[in-house]
Amino acid sequence: MQEFDVIVIGGGMVGLAFAVDLSQKKNCSIAIVEPNTIDPSISKMFHTRVSAITLSSEAYLKSLNIWDNIKRKQVFIATKVWDQNSHGRLNFHAKDENMDHLGYIIENDLIQSALFGGIDKNKIEHINAKFSGLKKTESGYEVNLDNEASLSCRLLVGADGANSPVRTLSAIPVNERDYQQKAIIANIIGEKSFQKTTWQRFLSDSIIALLPLSENQASIVWSCKNYLADELTKLDHNKFNQSLSEAVEYRFGNLELETDRHVFPLIERSAKDYTKPNLALIGDAAHNIHPLAGQGVNLGFADARELNLQLLTNSGKALGDHSVLRKYARARRLDNELMAKTMTGLDWIYKENNEPLRWLRGLGMNVIDETPILKSFFQKQALGKSE
Repeated sequence: MQEFDVIVIGGGMVGLAFAVDLSQKKNCSIAIVEPNTIDPSISKMFHTRVSAITLSSEAYLKSLNIWDNIKRKQVFIATKVWDQNSHGRLNFHAKDENMDHLGYIIENDLIQSALFGGIDKNKIEHINAKFSGLKKTESGYEVNLDNEASLSCRLLVGADGANSPVRTLSAIPVNERDYQQKAIIANIIGEKSFQKTTWQRFLSDSIIALLPLSENQASIVWSCKNYLADELTKLDHNKFNQSLSEAVEYRFGNLELETDRHVFPLIERSAKDYTKPNLALIGDAAHNIHPLAGQGVNLGFADARELNLQLLTNSGKALGDHSVLRKYARARRLDNELMAKTMTGLDWIYKENNEPLRWLRGLGMNVIDETPILKSFFQKQALGKSE
C-alpha cells in the first residue's frame, strides 16, 4: 500500500490549486487521484467551459506562480445588467473603484493546464485511476481505487465535483435545491464588439450572460426554465441565432453560434458538513451554486487557500486534526452560504413578473446604480476583493 500525507480526490482546477499551494508551503507527500487527464490539450478554438476570474482569484493564482502561464485571458473592465420587464439598469466599471480591470474570462482548460505545469513532481504524484472506496483508519483513511490499488493518507481532500463520491462515501448529508432550470452554454461570434464587458439580461423566463473571449467572440450561459431550454436546444442553428440575438435586443448585431450547444441542469447543493476527522471537502464537493454571477470556481479557490492557511497556521497539530479542519469550515461556510442564498434570491426576484415587483426591481437597480457607496459595495461583493 502506497502511503501519502495527503490524498486529493479530483484533479480539476480547485483540486490542483490546493495541491500546488500545499506543496509550495509544506514539505509533505501528495497524491492526486483523477481518472481523466489533468493536463488538457489546448485547442486554437476557445473552449465552451469558462470562468469569470475575480481579482482575489487572480491574486491567488499569481501567488502560485502560474498566472503568466495561462495562455489566453480576456480582461473585462465593466459589467452591465439590464432587465426586460422594468426600466432597471446596473453599470459597473473598473474606473469607479480606481482599478484597471474587474477580472478575466478564462477557459477552464487553460487554468487547469497552467496549474498542472506548476506541479512539483518530487512532492505530487498523479495517480490515473478512479476512486472507488474508503475506510477510516486510526490515523487517517485508506483509499481504494478501481485498479485494485490501495493508498493511505493522514488527510483526504474531496475536490471531486458536485456529485462528489468522497462526500457520498463518507456519509456527509447534502442539501439540494433543484431550480427546475437548465443552462445552455456555447461560444458565439457577434457583429459588434463586446467592449471588454460582461453582459447580463434578465428576461421573463430566463437569464442570459455573455462573457467576452475576444473583441467579437463570447461565451454564453443562458439559464432557462426546463421547457424553454428544451425548446431552444431543438432549434436549428439559424433559429437559435435569431432567438439569442432578439433576446439581447440585437445589441451586438446578429449573433452566431461558433460551437455546439451544451446543456446541464441547475441544482444548488450544500454539504451539511465540510469536514470530518482527517477529511475535508473543497469546491463543488462542498457547495455549488446557480451560475448567475459566475462565482463557482472563485469560491473553490477561496476554499483551497483557506484550507492551506489553516494547515500551515496550525502546523504543530497532526495533519488531519479535526479542530484545524473545523476552523477551515467555519471560515468558509458563511461566505459560501451567503453567495448561494443571494443567487437564489436574485433568481426568485427576476422570475417574479407582477407589476409592483417589476417596478420595485427597476427602482432598486437604478438606486444602486446611482448611489456610489451602494454600487461600490455590490461591485466588491460580486467581484471579490484583491488581497
